[in-house]
Amino acid sequence: MGRKPAVVAYDITKDATRRAALRILREWRIDGQLSVHECLLSEPEATELFVQLAAELDPVTDRLLLAWLNPHRPALARGKGQVSVTDKRYWLLR
Repeated sequence: MGRKPAVVAYDITKDATRRAALRILREWRIDGQLSVHECLLSEPEATELFVQLAAELDPVTDRLLLAWLNPHRPALARGKGQVSVTDKRYWLLR
């Protein structure tokens, strides 16, 4: 099965745990910022990434989301946007 775009987001309370999650995600992500990361994953890779991240998190205080993106649907956004000068596939929002 091929890879599909996905977003991984987290809300982690402890700094050390947040750093551990970021170290894991740096191996998998295409791009990201702070606690939201874009990845290109097959379903088995998504399962492995989710298992790796979940092992670091506290289920009582931390939250983790992995959501598949559908590249055939239009993106919805709020704010003033313009097409990126460097890459026409992206919108810059202010």
